[in-house]
Parts: sequence; C-alpha cells; structure tokens
Amino acid sequence: MNRNKTAKLVLMATLASLPMTAVADSGFFIGGSIGAATLDEDFEGLGLDTDSTSFGFNAGWRFSDLLALEAGYHNFGKFEETLDVGGLLSDVTVEADGFTVGFAASIPLGGTTSLFGRAGAFFWDADTAINDFNLARPEDNNLYYGAGADVSISARLSLIGDWTRYELEETESDVISIGFRYRF
Repeated sequence: MNRNKTAKLVLMATLASLPMTAVADSGFFIGGSIGAATLDEDFEGLGLDTDSTSFGFNAGWRFSDLLALEAGYHNFGKFEETLDVGGLLSDVTVEADGFTVGFAASIPLGGTTSLFGRAGAFFWDADTAINDFNLARPEDNNLYYGAGADVSISARLSLIGDWTRYELEETESDVISIGFRYRF
C-alpha cells in the first residue's frame, strides 16, 4: 500500500470518528498500530526506494491531558527491491526493528479529538542481504519524532492516526499508521 492510500485511510477513519465525546485521564495506557513504512535512501551502500508494512506496540503513563511518557517496539517489516549490484540484478532486502522511549505532548481540541507530537530515542538493529546472503547487521540508537491525532471512540478507547520519522544512522524511514490506544 503506498503512502498516499494509507494517509487517505487514516484521514477518513479520523474524520468518521469526530462526533464522539472524549474523556482524557492520567494513568497507564497501551496501544498498537499498523501502517506503511518507506525507505528511500542509501542504506549500507544500497540505494533503496521501497515500502513495507510495519507494526508497533507501545505502553506508557499519561501524566495529564498534555504530557505522557511512552515506550514501545516498532517493526518496519521487510523492505525488498531488485537492484543492479555490480552489473548483476540482485534481490536486496532490509529488515529493521527496535525499541522506543520518549515523550508525547498533546493539545486537546475539545470534544473527542486531540493532536499530539512525540519524540524520543530509538534503539534499533537491521539485517541487510543481497540474494539471501547477509551483507551487514547495523545497529544504533537515534532519534524518532512524529505527530498525529487521537480520537476517542469511548471513555477508554481511542483511534490513533500518525506519522513518525525514524532515524536509522544516516537514513530515515517515514511511517504512516493507524491504531488504537486503551487507557486503564
């Protein structure tokens, strides 16, 4: 699924949920999401321009309607592309995943909706291969940041739509996702 189709899906789902009433409390929350990740960079010497299906889980503590601490896991899926490597067509794959820890700040818009921004540290590793031969296993910790909308569909359950950029050494991956958040 390309980035434009995913963005339209997130927007339609968010707009469809606007008439509900919101209740935002402090406390523990969990969430999960699925989306589309893009990689359009030179990663470990390989010029990739591809997408994959990604997913993630997170949990955290909401201090107020405005600030939360969150930690999670994100899997980018498998980026695959056929490239000319040294004059030969080769199947190139990159798989990456990692853990996040950071903060999210929200701006309640009234009713059911709030906008949020998030940022923190991303601790990741990846596997890169050409024709199923392992090329490299880079790992690092870098920044992630993003923004999105939270629409309450009940007193405890919210629909989340967001965009997040993950830094992977000198490469970036953008993820557009839709998911849920459950507040205890």
